[in-house]
Amino acid sequence: MAKRVSMTGNEAVAEAMKQINPDVVAAYPITPSTEVMQIFSQFVADGIVKTELITVESEHSAMSACIGAACAGGRVMTATSACGLALMWEMLPIAAAYRLPIVMTVVNRALSAPINIHCDHSDSMGCRDSGWIQLYSENAQEAYHNVIQAAAIGKREGVWLPVMVCVDGFIISHSIESMELLEDSNVKEFIGEYKPKRSLLNIGQPITYGPLDLQDYYIEHRRQLVEALRNSEKAIKDVAGEFNKKFGTSYGFINGYRLEDAEIAIVSINSSAGTVRYVVDKLREKGIKAGSLKLRVFRPFPQDEIRNALKHLKAVAVLERADSYGASGGPVFSEIRSSLYDLREKTQYCKLYLWPWRKRPRS
Repeated sequence: MAKRVSMTGNEAVAEAMKQINPDVVAAYPITPSTEVMQIFSQFVADGIVKTELITVESEHSAMSACIGAACAGGRVMTATSACGLALMWEMLPIAAAYRLPIVMTVVNRALSAPINIHCDHSDSMGCRDSGWIQLYSENAQEAYHNVIQAAAIGKREGVWLPVMVCVDGFIISHSIESMELLEDSNVKEFIGEYKPKRSLLNIGQPITYGPLDLQDYYIEHRRQLVEALRNSEKAIKDVAGEFNKKFGTSYGFINGYRLEDAEIAIVSINSSAGTVRYVVDKLREKGIKAGSLKLRVFRPFPQDEIRNALKHLKAVAVLERADSYGASGGPVFSEIRSSLYDLREKTQYCKLYLWPWRKRPRS
């Protein structure tokens, strides 16, 4: 049975990590994800988990240690935010190319400068093309469930990729919510035993990580990464289906609200989705046929699901918490517009930014 508790988003993520009980966690805490590692380190100190906790001198070293532990065959997790994630960027494509199912929670925070410890998505959106699967979380409950599902998704055959679970800093990470925790035994059963596909410690099947890879083979290996991301679409869907059946949830790639007869809709991601649904209800009271669409999965981008959900609309507004400087729109906007481009009946678009310095929508 599920247990009803009051928790912050950071506590929920740490609880999921405790139930997963990874072999290795390496981290260099940074606001607003610091609590995740602080709480989890207490689980380690109390002997509740058997995890080897590695405290390092930087986030770059944290991901390097995670990669080394995963290459050795361990189930590995970490957490970071903002500039910490940016310092990891050199190592992120390596984790993906090595096909290591590391699970990392990113508590979204603005990148400097100027220094801003509050939420935007410039950190996770900045590494959206690093080869990692990206899941986004509307609230603490979804963050908790996403971390558990991530542990199952990354190690699916044909995938073997790292997974990034994104949670809005302070808005979710430090806000207390009523949510349900699953039984430890049920989580353990769901994620299953971790059996690495290959390991540096398996002397019976020697393997080399990090060799020089020139043009003739480099392109072949990059192509394998492309195929793995494509394969992850089915893995995400299958894992969500199994999770829904076992725990009575309704996860998918996207979540539509009052879209069936809508004429206009707002697309959002992470914590703003709940506020958008409230706005949709208020617009409906005024006779405006509005709806909303929440993205839960951003990589791989669920183009077909989004196109089917939005194809009948007259206009779509896209809320952003990140910009693509010098581009024709933010990262979510550009993907949505590309997804709908081939529709016969063209939809009107508008991109809206949640940043306080943006005075009005830019069309």
